[in-house]
Amino acid sequence: MSNKLQAFQKNAASLMRNKAADKLLFYNDESIKHGLVLTKEQAIRLLEAKDEELRYHGRLEFGEGIIGKLITAFCDSPYMNKQNYSETLERLLEIFYYYKNETDEKLSDNELIDYMKTFFNGSCEGSLELLESRELDSLARALRRK
Repeated sequence: MSNKLQAFQKNAASLMRNKAADKLLFYNDESIKHGLVLTKEQAIRLLEAKDEELRYHGRLEFGEGIIGKLITAFCDSPYMNKQNYSETLERLLEIFYYYKNETDEKLSDNELIDYMKTFFNGSCEGSLELLESRELDSLARALRRK
């Protein structure tokens, strides 16, 4: 492959990533009401993390994807804070894709996010570890038994 073609592909990928990051930044309009804002660099990192998780879990995603849904669902949580907002979103993204597979597709994206938010804000009191290792694990086991 020629150097010009490689440079073109790299530039095109960068432009696409920036455009996708700009779309994510629109969610700041909602999250800022709760004191939470993503920077463009954080949005890019979330998109990169999403791509990594999709590859790792052997999943495909079409359309806008799940990050915006997670932002909308969790930005009003009393356990989200500006110091670790993007890191928490990244971790929620990882947990989402893991349990999307573990629940054998028995839950829609929105249903899984609703469970995640209910547990996170409720019994987990903002603990991502409890969300993943206790509540969602129990949910996945129950769904597999059905």
